[in-house]
Amino acid sequence: MDLSPEAIQKILSRYKFRDVAIEDLQKLHRIHPEIKPATGTYTFSDGTQKDLMKLVGNIPVKYEGCFYNLPILLWLMDSFPFTPPICLLRPTSSMVIRVGKHVDAKGRIYLPGLSNWDHPKSSVADLLGEMISKFEEEPPLGTKPTEDSEDPNKLLAFVSNLKINEGVLQHRISPINKVTVIGGGDLGMASVMSILTKATVDKLVFVDVAESSTKGGSMDLEIFRVPKVEVSKDLTSTADSKVIVVTANAWSNEQSYASVVQTNIDMYRSIIPGLAQLSPNAVFLIASQPVDIMTQVAWRQSGLPPSRVIGAGCNLDSERLSHVLDIRINTSKQAWVIGELSDNKVPVLSNIRLPRPSHQHLEIAPRSKSAKPLLDSGFEMLKGHSQRSWSVGLSIADISHSILLDQKKAHSVSTLAQGWGGISEEVFLSIPCILGASGSTRLAVTSLIDGREKDLHLRKDAMEVQQVLLYQRDKLHTFDVVKVVAATVN
Repeated sequence: MDLSPEAIQKILSRYKFRDVAIEDLQKLHRIHPEIKPATGTYTFSDGTQKDLMKLVGNIPVKYEGCFYNLPILLWLMDSFPFTPPICLLRPTSSMVIRVGKHVDAKGRIYLPGLSNWDHPKSSVADLLGEMISKFEEEPPLGTKPTEDSEDPNKLLAFVSNLKINEGVLQHRISPINKVTVIGGGDLGMASVMSILTKATVDKLVFVDVAESSTKGGSMDLEIFRVPKVEVSKDLTSTADSKVIVVTANAWSNEQSYASVVQTNIDMYRSIIPGLAQLSPNAVFLIASQPVDIMTQVAWRQSGLPPSRVIGAGCNLDSERLSHVLDIRINTSKQAWVIGELSDNKVPVLSNIRLPRPSHQHLEIAPRSKSAKPLLDSGFEMLKGHSQRSWSVGLSIADISHSILLDQKKAHSVSTLAQGWGGISEEVFLSIPCILGASGSTRLAVTSLIDGREKDLHLRKDAMEVQQVLLYQRDKLHTFDVVKVVAATVN
């Protein structure tokens, strides 16, 4: 985003959080390069005026099988990004505003993301994604009635200059439920076959990454012509995926643990930004190891909001624990395994019995003397059950299914834990999240109050470099390994 013009620099110099604002704008540019900055004078409802920066452009909205550019205008207050932008439609003389729950008669836009704005969890890029989604459900603009048009609510079909060029948008016209799996090998193949079996998929793109040590399988998929599967070496074939599963690993017995992590980070740098540009509304599901670290790496490199970058984390352990408790101990309650994906995981219970009502009532149950023996007993039963490729693949398919069908089901996935349960550090851990088409929403926590850091086994020295890695490999202390990761993540 070009912020160099003198007028823009002059306005930006008056912004209270200039550097943070620029960072948010650069993130927006990576996802929506068509949105341009400008300067102007905003008039408030009391008649006062202020010189501010504004963002002007069009957002692509799909309606009745066609894509349209809807003109919008965003005013950035001088306290941005800690206050939300003022969002407006820019109808032309041929358009009429359709008043609805997200738009008023003056073209002012109202969205949950605006009323719940909370930087750094909120961003303009994320806001535009929500805006596109809502406007596809309820188009905010229509054509003015003419003698030849009796329906004033028909969406701008005759305004040819607003319709995006078909050649430019050809890659966007894709099946409704499209999934991409990045990385071959046993886990990649297990994920492909499990997703085809479990999830509702119209098309699955399988990309074998050259840098990955987990290669193979793509030739067999081509030979046997598995339905709905496209095998590709080109990342552009992944465009407009709803879910992108990354299983690629650079694991090698000949490398030290820290060296493998570094190699994985380098490999991600070559694929994640491109994937995010091609599918800016996708949910990224990371399965590369170590999953907590690589999920944070993917989040940083993608520029996407943390709600749309999650790791497979402890979902498999959680589903196994719930099954064991229900079948063998008859608790009839959902259980989750939280924390890092290691021997230091922590089991917790939900607050209500299954089948449960709306997910909005789900919380982690307060710790009690009766719950601890149940959890310990269930956890003990799981010992010796390793995580094989096919079982992890089934877990990945389960998560993908919840996202594709917008099920709002609770899963324990690796996500940004900052701000959850009093955790102040920027760390990624598995915690219960509600998963749907827009990504993850963290479940409320009421119980992990006393001794929380002890329960989650979070070490202060690791948190200082914004990563958690609690086991030792190759005679390197935890802090040393994490320090290597933190120094190379950007």
